[in-house]
Amino acid sequence: MHSIPVLDTLFERRLIYPDIAHHERLERLIGLDDHKSRLTKILALLINPAGLELWMKRYHHNANNLLHTILSRPPLVILAGDVGSGKTELAETIGDAVARQEDIELTLLPLSLSTRGQGRVGEMTQLLSSAFDYTVTEATKLKGSSEKARGGIILLVDEADALAQSREAAQMHHEDRAGVNAFIRGIDRLGNGKLPAAVIMCTNRLEALDPAVKRRAADILLFDRPTAMQRRAVLIPVFEQLGFSSTNLDDLVAITGPQQPDDSGFTFSDLTQRLIPAIILDAYPSQPVNPQRALEIARTMIPTPRFREKNI
Repeated sequence: MHSIPVLDTLFERRLIYPDIAHHERLERLIGLDDHKSRLTKILALLINPAGLELWMKRYHHNANNLLHTILSRPPLVILAGDVGSGKTELAETIGDAVARQEDIELTLLPLSLSTRGQGRVGEMTQLLSSAFDYTVTEATKLKGSSEKARGGIILLVDEADALAQSREAAQMHHEDRAGVNAFIRGIDRLGNGKLPAAVIMCTNRLEALDPAVKRRAADILLFDRPTAMQRRAVLIPVFEQLGFSSTNLDDLVAITGPQQPDDSGFTFSDLTQRLIPAIILDAYPSQPVNPQRALEIARTMIPTPRFREKNI
């Protein structure tokens, strides 16, 4: 007989928004403005539909059918795309934007990797069910009697393909299939209860997710390597202050992009976590940053490889 999982087993931590640290992290996600805006609006409608109802009354007071259609969507958003493209960072910080826009307190619950269990019969199903039980309980407390939610819950599932792989896969174990069923039931519980809660799933393998999970997504946001315009938005504010000329900046933007049609350019994390620090540390502490040396470092740095499915 399995014991009831403790809270620390289910979630890695609890994050409360609004929070200035997460606000600053969200602001530093340059080049993802469209995704920020879209995800903020989606989550706001899922968690606090009263805002949409007020908007409809003001601008389209006779469009009740439209209101029902939008508010009946399952409370799930999928962020899918390449490694290092900002999916997880956006998922962990977007709650601050939603909390500030809706003027409510939000709690982020990142599902722990231990929720996958150790493969024992029924373990992953129990862990997932317990995670959704807790989410439902906390969200129910925030529903209140008024139209506006008194708060909200965001359940974050990173590396979601490990929990919600397609049940159509022939090699899938029975326990994994049961886990996917438990996950789908959890999504449906949140939606049917019209609770102030939403689930964000992040994955590098959208095609691996179970079709029933993808069908329940209110939206799927796709992420890829930054374009030249996005790389420019990341690099120019940093290196312009260091005296780089417009030619230097153009060269740096070009070097960090694909060099051949089939190549992969730098990811967002390659730019912010590898390239920029490498250039600064190369000069520190005895000399200023040299543009030509910076370009040389960029040329020798290998971008993070794209995720590739292994043929088993």
